[in-house]
Amino acid sequence: MDEVAAEYKKGRRLYVGTTHLDAKRPVVWDIGIIASSGRPEALDLIHKIILASASIPAAFPPVLIEVEANGKTYDEMHVDGGTISQVFLYPTGLRWKQILTKFEVPGKPKAYVVRNSFLEPDWETVKPKILPIAGISINSLIRTQGIGDMYRIYLDCQRDGIDFNLAYIPEDFDVRPEEEFDPVYMSKLFDLGYNLAKDGYPWEKAPPGFE
Repeated sequence: MDEVAAEYKKGRRLYVGTTHLDAKRPVVWDIGIIASSGRPEALDLIHKIILASASIPAAFPPVLIEVEANGKTYDEMHVDGGTISQVFLYPTGLRWKQILTKFEVPGKPKAYVVRNSFLEPDWETVKPKILPIAGISINSLIRTQGIGDMYRIYLDCQRDGIDFNLAYIPEDFDVRPEEEFDPVYMSKLFDLGYNLAKDGYPWEKAPPGFE
């Protein structure tokens, strides 16, 4: 936590997104400012935020985070931020270009979007039963939601003069997981990313269809 606080003081930012289920809205946590707060519960809160950000609904239990409002203490239920948005940069309503101009910030900002997924769907025969149909439907929803987020971020970057850079799993990666959280698959995917990046990653400058 001390290292995170030190980097925060240098101007670096670490944000983690969760979903507040009770309010049905996204929450973006500034981990650096929490780490720098000096509060005794800071480390425990960071642990809870990171755990919540990976708590896929129905697969893992939600995380209760204690908050205070109007002098009363409540428990908020938080889960994976992907429930609301697969990836975020900043709110579309925030005119980043105007902010940079107002404060005379030099240079051109860069945005790096890493999409840990394929962009094209895989063919898969679906058994005509409730659970397989539900599973495939949810996976399709997550995939298309992530693609929509990526397009939105790209258009925001175009509007605000931000250098957009995109990485995703290439279509020619033909390894498929044999189970949920397959360690063999994850290791091979890691090796792919490492080999692509070691000599300078070939970042895409636009999502497919916008070239």
